[in-house]
Amino acid sequence: MTLQRISIDHQIMGGVPCVSGTRVPVAAVIGLMAEGVAPTEVLVHYPQLVIQDVLACLEFAATAIDERHLPLKLPA
Repeated sequence: MTLQRISIDHQIMGGVPCVSGTRVPVAAVIGLMAEGVAPTEVLVHYPQLVIQDVLACLEFAATAIDERHLPLKLPA
């Protein structure tokens, strides 16, 4: 399971989900990909990662969205 490559530790980056063993936030990886950066190009930005880490970030993001705890817009 690729989610084992993601860690959340309040002593590392204030508990922001990161690639295990690094201080690379999942959001940074997903943000690059949202800008159109290919998964293999993410490795150029973060050479300490491997492709499985990038895929784990994608899986983590998909799982987080699937939780269905979306913010509701309050009426004006």
